[in-house]
Amino acid sequence: MAEEINGGTSMDSTESRWVIQDDDEDASDLENFDADLRLGRHGGVVDSEEEEDNAEQRLIRTGPRIDSFDVEALEVPGAHRSDYEDISVGKKIVLAFQTLGVVFGDVGTSPLYTFSVMFRKAPINGNEDILGALSLVLYTLILFPLLKYVLVVLWANDDGEGGTFALYSLICRHAKVSLLPNQLPSDARISSFRLKVPSPELERSLKIKERLENSLALKKTLLILVLAGTSMVIANGVVTPAMSVMSSVGGLKVGVDAIKKDEVVMISVACLIILFSVQKYGTSKMGLAVGPALFLWFCSLAGIGIYNLVKYDNSVLRAFNPIHIYYFFKRNSTNAWYSLGGCLLSATGSEAMFADLCYFSVRSVQLSFVFLVLPCLLLGYLGQAAYLMENHADAGQAFFSSVPSGAFWPTFLIANIAALIASRAMTTATFSCIKQSTALGCFPRLKIIHTSRKFMGQIYIPVINWFLLALSLVLVCTISSIDEIGNAYGIAELGVMMMTTILVTLVMILIWQIHIIIVLSFVVLFLGLELTFFSSVLWSVTDGSWIILVFAIIMFLIMYVWNYGSNLKYETEVKQKLSTDLMRELGCNLGTIRAPGIGLLYNELVKGIPAIFGHFLTTLPAIHSMIIFVSIKYVPVPMVLQSERFLFRRVCPKSYHIFRCIARYSHIFFVCSIRSVVIQTFTFILGGLRKS
Repeated sequence: MAEEINGGTSMDSTESRWVIQDDDEDASDLENFDADLRLGRHGGVVDSEEEEDNAEQRLIRTGPRIDSFDVEALEVPGAHRSDYEDISVGKKIVLAFQTLGVVFGDVGTSPLYTFSVMFRKAPINGNEDILGALSLVLYTLILFPLLKYVLVVLWANDDGEGGTFALYSLICRHAKVSLLPNQLPSDARISSFRLKVPSPELERSLKIKERLENSLALKKTLLILVLAGTSMVIANGVVTPAMSVMSSVGGLKVGVDAIKKDEVVMISVACLIILFSVQKYGTSKMGLAVGPALFLWFCSLAGIGIYNLVKYDNSVLRAFNPIHIYYFFKRNSTNAWYSLGGCLLSATGSEAMFADLCYFSVRSVQLSFVFLVLPCLLLGYLGQAAYLMENHADAGQAFFSSVPSGAFWPTFLIANIAALIASRAMTTATFSCIKQSTALGCFPRLKIIHTSRKFMGQIYIPVINWFLLALSLVLVCTISSIDEIGNAYGIAELGVMMMTTILVTLVMILIWQIHIIIVLSFVVLFLGLELTFFSSVLWSVTDGSWIILVFAIIMFLIMYVWNYGSNLKYETEVKQKLSTDLMRELGCNLGTIRAPGIGLLYNELVKGIPAIFGHFLTTLPAIHSMIIFVSIKYVPVPMVLQSERFLFRRVCPKSYHIFRCIARYSHIFFVCSIRSVVIQTFTFILGGLRKS
C-alpha cells in the first residue's frame, strides 16, 4: 500500500483508480494490461510503444487491478517504503525537535548580523530610524518565512520533497515538459500519479498544459529557471557557513579588545573545518545532537530580548505599525533602499525550510517555526532595537553589545555553536538539490551515502561536502568583510527565492487550479518585493560579492551542459537503434549461436533495440538464449511501489526470447548504482519466470 508522505489518502494496488486510456484500448483489457506486458502475452508485438504514443488518451476509471508477475519481487531485500508512513505523534515531536538543528539554524542566527549590516549602510540619525529598521525587519520575517514559505510554498512539495527540482518534478508529472524523450504512456498508470478526476477547473488548466507541452521554448525556459534556482541554492551552501561563522566569531571583538581581524579569520577557518568534518554523521544523529543547542539558542534570544525590553525601551513595540517603514524611507531615501540588502538577511534560511523538507514532514517544520522559531526571533530583534534606542554607537555589533555583561561568554559560546549548526541547513539543502538534479540528468552521478536506515531522504555526498568547504574557506580568506559577505548572501538567497515564486505560481495555475485573483496577488506581492530587494543587493555587487554570482553562473553552466549532453546522447541512441526489419531478417537465432543462459544488457533506451546489441552480434561468437535489455528510468513521481517498479516487455516475437525490463525510480529514491539495480532486476526476473 502506498500512502502520501505527509498524510492523506492511501491507494492499494487492488483499488479502482483514474488512469489514462488510449482510444484503441478496451476498458476491460486495460485492467490487466500491465500484467500482460510483464508476462509477455502480447507475443507478436514488437515495440508497441510507438502505437501507444500516437493514440488519443482520456481519463477513465478502472476496476480493481491485481498484479501477478511480481509477487516474488515484493520480497526483494531493501525494498523502499515511504519515509513518514504510519508516523506516531511522539515521532512527530522528535522530528519537530530535529528541525531546529537542521532546518532553522540559518534563519535562527540572523539576529547576529542583520542590524549590524543594516546600520552600516543606513547610519542611525535618531530613534525613528531604529523603529523604521525594526519595522522593516519584522514585516520581512512575517511576509517571507511565515506567509510565503510556511503557509504557501511548503504545500507545493512533491509528496514530502522540497526545492526547485521537486517543483519541476511536480510540474513534469502534470505536463510533458521534460526535454528527455523517454516518457511512456505506461508511466501514467503508476499509482503515485494520482491523476485528478475531470472537472471544470481541470479543463481550464489544460490550456496552459497544452501550451507548455507544445512549446520547446517554454520547456527550455522552465528548465533554465529550475537550474538557475538550483545554482543559487548551491551558492547559498557556500556563503551561509562563511557568513554565520564569521559573524559569530566576530563577537570576540566585543569581549576581547586586543583581538585582531586576522585572528578572527583564522578561528573562523578552524570552525568551518570542524563543521564540514562532522557532516558525514548524518542528519538524524546530528539533528538530535544539535537540536538541544538550537533550542537553548532560541530561548537565549527570547530571554535577552525580554530583558532588554524591560530594562531599556519597550516603546519599540510601536514598530509593529508599518507606518514607521514609510518614515524610515522618507528620512533616509537612498540609504534606506541601500539597507534592504541587510534587512533581507533576517529572512535568510527561508528557502532551507523548503529545500530540507525531504528530511522532515511539513507539519514538523510548520509547528517548529510558528510556535518557537518566529516568536523567539521577534523578541530577539525587539530586544536589540530597545538596546540601540539608548546606545546608538553600538550599532556595529548590535547583538553582542546588547547581551548583558554577566551572560556574554555563555551567550558567545551558544552563538558560535548555533552558527556552526546554521551552516548545516544549506549544506543539507545542497545535498538534496544535487540528488534531485542527478535524477533529472542535470548533474554527474556522485557517491551518495544514506545516513539513515529509516528515512531514505537523509543523505550525505562526500565530494560536494568537501567542495563546499574549500569554497567557503576561499570566501572567508578573500572577503573578510561581513558587509560584502552579507551582500553575496543576499544575492544567492534572492535568486532562489524568485525562482521559487515563479515555479509555485505555475503550480498554483496548473495543478492547484485556484482563482486567478489569488495567483496574481501572490506573484505580484512576493515577486515585486523580491525584485525590490534584489535591486538593492545588485547595487553593491562590485564590492566583492560578484564572486558568488560568478560561482552560481559556473554551476548553472555545468548543469545545463550536462543536461544538454544527456539529452543529445539519448537522442543519438534513439536514431542509431536497430530496425525491427533487420531483426526479422536475422531470424530467431540472430545469425549466431544461442548459448543457454540469460544475458542482461544495460542501456538507457526505453524503446527499440540499442545499437550496441548489433556490435555484440558481429563480434561475439555466441549470445545467450535469452536477452534482456535493462534500463533505469526516472519517473516524475514521489514514490514508485515495488510492485510497479519493473516494467517487463517482449521486444521481438516470442521465438526470439528478447525482452526489455525498465526499472522505474522516483527522484526521491533514485538509485545511482547500476549494480544494485541489476541485482534487483535479476531477482525480479527469476521470480517472475518461476511464477509463470
